[in-house]
Amino acid sequence: MKISTTSISIISYFFVLLFVYAAVSKILDFENFQVQIAQSPLLSSYAGITSYAVIIAELLICISLILPKYRLYGLYSSLGLMTSFTTYIYLIIHYSEFIPCSCGGILEKLDWNEHLIFNIGCIIIAIIGIFLSLKLRQRILTTSLWIISLIILSFSLVMILFFSSEQMIKKNNNFIRRFPHHPILQDKSLDLKANSYYFAGTSNGKVILGNYISPLTITEIDSTFTTFTQHTLTLDYYDHQFKSLTLYIRDSHFYLADGSVPVIYRGNLNNLSAKTLSYKKMYFDQLQILDSTHIAFRTFNPNIKVRSLGILQSISGNYHLNNNIIKKQKDGLFDTDGQLIADSYTNTYYYIYFYRNKIITIKTPDNSFSEQNTIDTTHIAKVQSTILSNGKTKMTAPPVVVNKMATACKGILFNRSNLMGNYENRDQWKTNAIIDMYNTRNKSYSGSFYIQNRSNHKMSGMLATSKYFYSLMSNEIVRYRYAQTITDDFKKGEAENLRSE
Repeated sequence: MKISTTSISIISYFFVLLFVYAAVSKILDFENFQVQIAQSPLLSSYAGITSYAVIIAELLICISLILPKYRLYGLYSSLGLMTSFTTYIYLIIHYSEFIPCSCGGILEKLDWNEHLIFNIGCIIIAIIGIFLSLKLRQRILTTSLWIISLIILSFSLVMILFFSSEQMIKKNNNFIRRFPHHPILQDKSLDLKANSYYFAGTSNGKVILGNYISPLTITEIDSTFTTFTQHTLTLDYYDHQFKSLTLYIRDSHFYLADGSVPVIYRGNLNNLSAKTLSYKKMYFDQLQILDSTHIAFRTFNPNIKVRSLGILQSISGNYHLNNNIIKKQKDGLFDTDGQLIADSYTNTYYYIYFYRNKIITIKTPDNSFSEQNTIDTTHIAKVQSTILSNGKTKMTAPPVVVNKMATACKGILFNRSNLMGNYENRDQWKTNAIIDMYNTRNKSYSGSFYIQNRSNHKMSGMLATSKYFYSLMSNEIVRYRYAQTITDDFKKGEAENLRSE
């Protein structure tokens, strides 16, 4: 009897310590805790009420556990709360599109799998405490039914929140895709032995890759797609505080750039030695090489507090910003985020938004631009942000990503969409990347195709050329051949370009 009573007290005060520490941690950093809750893909719609409810529940449970008269209710409440937390963590790990930050207290120091193990242990401890309490009162069967009912109720509550939040945050878009018959066919694949590569471009029929881990390493894949060779690039000046040195290929030249320095190098692929082309001219976070004399870049314009596109003339070193191309809808930072793309076959570059259905086509040298929509219905970016007390801007809810990545060739833009259209198979959607094709000359949608995941690895990069479509998946590069439906689009683009000239 005395051992059971002592064990119940130890279990009760364990939960008191856990919940007090967690609640106080959340209260002391409540603003950040609320943002973290809002970033959760499961609770975004209920961030306000949830942030208060969790803290209040933890404190009330502590009070009930301290008072012997209400200790049993406290143990039941601990079981329900820990079951809810465990269900939430399981859904995050297995069904969430991304893994958000942890939410305060002790658990902030653990990763999500450690969270799950810790919470399961707490559930077991709570059940032991309840049974010890009820063993003293000889109500074992009734207790078992209450425990099972409470676990089911807690699990169901989290599931209801999950599905209703998903419906509120990310509704199905009312659009239908067209899938041409076998638009691409897998041709060859090559094991690169590492997953840190990205597409830098092509030159003389070779695909050239950069490496995030080794930025001065250039990797060339021959046209037979059977071997790859690596070389080390040299710079005329190394003593910069590089943060993201990125490789770009244009014809027989390579470029290395880091917009945080900011610096741009240029070299010839024949000797692999680069000289400084531009230094401290302008800061940028994206870059595309248009031709030997023009470089497109994206920057954040502090004067108007919005992202802007510009052109750097490499010969004179002068640059020109156009503040009218990227259009602000909300905060000017997150809502304007997107990808800058260059079409190496035309005198054109593109900007496609991540969070809304818009493609911008910009022509050089006059920098004239036009817009077209992607086929989904997300006209307004579904992003929310707030400025914290320390001056930093953070997203307060997970954004609805519309377009994930894109590449372009001969006026055809290939866009990896993140939204499922009507009448599409959800299982197929989970195991494939979907690519939508847009003709940027006549502003039309050409069709879509799937790129299947390989060994559960999703696409991390893609590149379109006039002959092949390439994808990176983990440590593999895969090459696909176009069917006639796509090559016909390329030929139409060439003919239209000849007529326009």
